Amino acid sequence: MSESNVRPPQAGVSAAPPLSGGQEAGIVPIIAASVAAGALVLALVASPAGEPLLLTILSVLAMLGLAAVFAYVAGHVRIGERVRDDDLVRALANSLDDGILVTRRDGRPMYANKTLADLVGLTAGGEVKALETLFAGDARATAAYFRLERAASRREPWREEIELAAPGRPPRLLRVSHRACSVPGHDRELGPMMLWTVADVTLDRAHQANTVSMLEATLERLDSAPAGLLEVDSRGVVRRLNATLLRWLGLEPTALSERNLKLADIVSPEGVELIVNAAAAYYTTGQGVDLDVRIDKTTQVPLRFFARRDAQGGLLIAAYRREAGTEDEASAAEVRFARFFQSAPFGMATLGPDGRLMSVNAAFARMIPDGLTAVGSLAAPVLCRQAGSDTLAAVEGAIKQVLAGTAGATPIDITVGPDSEFSRRVYLAPLTQAKDAREAAVLYLIDATEQKALEAKFAQSSKMEAVGKLAGGIAHDFNNVLTAIIGFSDLLLQTHRPSDPAHKDIMNIRSSAVRAAGLVAKLLAFSRRQTLQTEPLQLGEVLGDLSPLLKRSIGETIDLKMPSGRDLWYVKTDRTQFEQVVINLAVNARDAMPEGGTLSIVTRNVTERESQRLSNHGMTVGEYVLIEVSDTGSGMPPDVMAKIFEPFFTTKGVGKGTGLGLSTVYGIVKQSGGFIYPESALGRGTVFRVYLPRYMPGNEDELVAQKSTKKERPQDLTGSGRVLLVEDEDIVRSFAVRALRRQGYEVLEATTGVEALEVMAANEGKVDIVVSDVVMPEMDGPTLLKALRKKNPDLKIIFVSGYPHEAFETSLDKNEQFAFLPKPFSLPQLAAKVKEQLAL
Repeated sequence: MSESNVRPPQAGVSAAPPLSGGQEAGIVPIIAASVAAGALVLALVASPAGEPLLLTILSVLAMLGLAAVFAYVAGHVRIGERVRDDDLVRALANSLDDGILVTRRDGRPMYANKTLADLVGLTAGGEVKALETLFAGDARATAAYFRLERAASRREPWREEIELAAPGRPPRLLRVSHRACSVPGHDRELGPMMLWTVADVTLDRAHQANTVSMLEATLERLDSAPAGLLEVDSRGVVRRLNATLLRWLGLEPTALSERNLKLADIVSPEGVELIVNAAAAYYTTGQGVDLDVRIDKTTQVPLRFFARRDAQGGLLIAAYRREAGTEDEASAAEVRFARFFQSAPFGMATLGPDGRLMSVNAAFARMIPDGLTAVGSLAAPVLCRQAGSDTLAAVEGAIKQVLAGTAGATPIDITVGPDSEFSRRVYLAPLTQAKDAREAAVLYLIDATEQKALEAKFAQSSKMEAVGKLAGGIAHDFNNVLTAIIGFSDLLLQTHRPSDPAHKDIMNIRSSAVRAAGLVAKLLAFSRRQTLQTEPLQLGEVLGDLSPLLKRSIGETIDLKMPSGRDLWYVKTDRTQFEQVVINLAVNARDAMPEGGTLSIVTRNVTERESQRLSNHGMTVGEYVLIEVSDTGSGMPPDVMAKIFEPFFTTKGVGKGTGLGLSTVYGIVKQSGGFIYPESALGRGTVFRVYLPRYMPGNEDELVAQKSTKKERPQDLTGSGRVLLVEDEDIVRSFAVRALRRQGYEVLEATTGVEALEVMAANEGKVDIVVSDVVMPEMDGPTLLKALRKKNPDLKIIFVSGYPHEAFETSLDKNEQFAFLPKPFSLPQLAAKVKEQLAL
């Protein structure tokens, strides 16, 4: 654009052929041809031979005239002056306030409107000056124009604001921009073009500067206002605060820019909640909030906050301060009461003589929905919105009583929350009986939700413990009976061949006894008195081995998913019992999804920090491994959830369940030192979360020993040696004596621990092993062992019991060696255990 060949003809300028318009040059030949044709016709008419030709010509003209009429009616022919398109475009472009310049890609100008010509001026030849000449006199303007031309050569849009200072004229600010453009249908003819725009923005910038100046003046006046002003966004972040409030709070002016200052950094969390509630009630109550704001370790500033919401969900807050020494004694007392009232950790509210709420503190507004907006309303309906009619009547009666001057010593429990999930305890006390008193009574509110939950858990735990003790005692007695039934069935089977008619009956008796033993084991599991063969386990591996059995148990209509967390910690529990826990939960989930669904068993580690969230549910803080079993079934209502772990409780039909499945799961988890928490809702499925404590193996040898193949019991059960059998149950002792004698052992009998010592004294040094019950009259098994060890430190002993060995091993020395055989046991199990111990 070093030269310009754009010449402005009066209203517009153009250096290129018109982009559209009429074709006036073609009209001249047509007119000349028409004149010649007319002269020829006149010459022919003048001759005698021209009459036929004249008629012909007249006919043709008539046809042409008719065609012209139809063309005019149809709009194809117009009479009058036609406005050309390029003239219309020029007129519109010249009417713009911004200067417009169209250039080719190489920078040559094609078109400039009148506004641009006025801005840059014209040459002596009447052409528009080059745009660069406008900025040639100033270095900064020249540099800005150079950036514009460089971007134009790359066909990139660009914009610069360039200040021009001409001698004798005020400075002007021009906004120059350009972008690539094209004309449809003329791209090949005209090539790529750039559209430049030049606008004078001097007045706009002056207006903006004036606005900023006025805003700064306004802010300066606000900074000097005797009230603190604060603006907070919807996230609680402070956007602005004036100098007065900065001074009151002891903050530096750079506090906002240097750190992300929040409202909670200025007032307490309870104060924030109260201010938010005050903003919600601003248009109905107009009440302020009195708060003490701490500015250092020793100084507090009493402020009254007025807040309301803005259009973006933030807060506009005004704060007023009472200076020390400006209050009378009554005002000072009011301030002290306001401090106590608002800082109380429990809910407080004052009641008028008519039972209406007169004022509430932050804790009350937090614990009662819409507590602050309810100021001026009757207290009883506000407190009992989610409570029943009986509770409402009780609260109304208590309020009438306290307004009459009688102290309400008995608290009333109410429920609040959308789902009545919170519990509050209400206390009332009278203040005065004067009729003209503004406040006649005070109301105290305490959050009793956690206490109610603990009371319910304690009641449930006590009930479960009582049922567990009862079940454990019954199970112990049943174990003795079942031991005899199973044992004598084994003796009979040794004397009856499979072809004997009685053999099948004996097998049925034995099978029924074994089934009964299974039910007893479940009762013991529930009461946490079963025998657990604990070992270090990696639950991911256990569940992987159990997966095929689970798939067969739940069927093909249920999708089983078993994602496992990485690097699972070890736990120490009974592998068989843990598998029973998972199977029971999976079968219950299957029954809840008769139409099919998804069963997920997820395992992962739970850190100590994460376990702290469950401490209010009674869970000991520590590291755990979580097993989460969830289904997409029908779910359970709250009344069923409250009873699922109780023994013999079942929702299944008669004959379809014992009601011991989940009670067994509960007992196994508890006996393993873990915790189990169910979660369910109708239509949303059920989740059981089992937390087992992390176990840290002492050394690698322990894991190697645990993973190694267990020593197989000897198949040959015969043996030799002298056995002392100590058992107070005659039927059990009788079976055990016969069973051992059949295997070749010499058996001595004793009914109590005292009798056993006498037998040992009579056969000193001749007894190879002692098989003793644990619970016996006069002297129990552990006491007998301690007495025997005094004279026979290397004597082998086997304890048999229906209780787990953990129940009595605490009464023995830590390194005491003994074997254990749980009841009920069969003949092969007893013989194998004795032979195994004698072989050591």
